[in-house]
Amino acid sequence: MEGKRQHPGITLAVLSIGGLSFALLQSLVAPALPDIQHTLHTSESTVAWILTAYLLSASVATPIIGRLGDIHGKEKSLLVVLAVLAVGTLISALATSITVMIIGRVIQGAGGGIFPLAFGIIRDEFPSHRVAGGIGLMSAILGVGGGLGIVLAGPIISALSYHWLFWVPLVTVVLSAVLTYFFVPESPIKAPGRINWGAGALLSGGLAALLLAVSQTTTWGWGSPKTIGLIAVGLVILIAWVSVELRARYPLVDMTVMRSRPVWTTDLVAFLLGAGMYSSFIVLPQFVETSTGTGFGFGASVTGAGLFMVPLTIAMMVIGPLAGPLQGRFGSRLPLIVGCGFAATAFGMLAVAHSQSWEVYVAAALLGIGIGLAFAAMANLIVEAVPPDQTGVATGVNTITRTVGGAFGGQIVATIISGGGSPTESSFVLAFAVIAASLVLSILAALAIPRSPTGRERAVAHGELVGAESA
Repeated sequence: MEGKRQHPGITLAVLSIGGLSFALLQSLVAPALPDIQHTLHTSESTVAWILTAYLLSASVATPIIGRLGDIHGKEKSLLVVLAVLAVGTLISALATSITVMIIGRVIQGAGGGIFPLAFGIIRDEFPSHRVAGGIGLMSAILGVGGGLGIVLAGPIISALSYHWLFWVPLVTVVLSAVLTYFFVPESPIKAPGRINWGAGALLSGGLAALLLAVSQTTTWGWGSPKTIGLIAVGLVILIAWVSVELRARYPLVDMTVMRSRPVWTTDLVAFLLGAGMYSSFIVLPQFVETSTGTGFGFGASVTGAGLFMVPLTIAMMVIGPLAGPLQGRFGSRLPLIVGCGFAATAFGMLAVAHSQSWEVYVAAALLGIGIGLAFAAMANLIVEAVPPDQTGVATGVNTITRTVGGAFGGQIVATIISGGGSPTESSFVLAFAVIAASLVLSILAALAIPRSPTGRERAVAHGELVGAESA
């Protein structure tokens, strides 16, 4: 909404509600898939499309929406995205067939644009000494919502029905849209140019082929001709997309920016870290839900499995707001390295110690600290490395890189766990070790990122009072 600028705290609160809505929709339905499958009388492979359709749609939409915000205005674009997200959520809430629900999920995927738009609004609107903290909190919301969705899914299904997995987030989506209209001003910074729809089609096609192949590996197998062929097709299309972008007068994604060292190294960390985070949402609930009769696991219900994720959610809520002070003192690179280290330690611990419930709780808390630090630092590193009029698309690409990493990591872990039929303790140990290895690689990638300026140095460069850091 055009008009006077709001206090940054108000703007951040409104943006957080929208981000939480999308994050809840991302994870809330995952633990409830067996119930939805039974209620809608469908197959396991079909019901999995509730997650796959959402993933594909969000991956395609996020960078394009980020660019639309850069060009046409971030607040205006955010309102449109929230409206589309509300429509898709309403369709899924009312759905009584799997087809209608999947259609709703495809529409909901547009909500992936919320985060790059929010990052751009924070950068444009906030005083420079508050940008890191604001972006850190928004980044934490993505992880918090993911963990909270897993915690809430069980009680909602037990007390109500699968319809409420969508009615609850719908309330927050509508509230966010209303508050955005009244309290989020239109950002003054816009990029010249237009959307390169040809490049957008190539990016969308390449991502869709790649993610579709990965999402179907549990059915097709990693070595099947369909999987290998579709991955190859996706990679060829993405190479063609890069070629088109390099020659375009108005590129969708500026490759000059993307190939700068601070950006591509941060995107590499996003891929590896995404593999670890999204894998945790699969492997931890499945491990604790395993019957104690197997000699491992805790026989937890869906609700009980959610409780094991509470330390992760709380840790991210606590760590996210600390991004500002940490960036002010150390820059964003060191918190990213430390965050990746905490996450790797969590899974390294689980690989050798998982027989007691307290060990899982401690590992979940360590993972929450790691994700909270790393997510906030990644977003800040991208924002620091790109021009203001590239914020939306650059953070959108980083988000999608993390999602693609999560897709690969999640499917690799699922293959490891179920590869020999019924899951065994050794298969879970191997899964924990593979995730830990991915996170160790993310530490090495983070070390390759150039040092970023501290908040004090940035404030001096902008001619601001250094004392404003504590304001």
